[in-house]
Amino acid sequence: MPETDATDDPNEKSLAERVRSQVSENRTGMLQDLVFAVAWVTLVSLLYDFAFASAPQWVLYLFMLAGIPAYFGFFISLQMAREQR
Repeated sequence: MPETDATDDPNEKSLAERVRSQVSENRTGMLQDLVFAVAWVTLVSLLYDFAFASAPQWVLYLFMLAGIPAYFGFFISLQMAREQR
């Protein structure tokens, strides 16, 4: 009794097609996330290297961790500002 794999289904999309579809649907959101991440890491690195040069390394980790609430706070406030327009 032969077993059928999910890859044998002619309606099943390939991995490349699924990735292409995901990227095309979420292009602006992914770009915004990337820009925020690069800006946050750059800002934190500059702060840690120059303003807090004598601070222990766990301060850098806390600054990086603070990026999570900063990300959600920024995009939630951005969404609220767009709705008030």
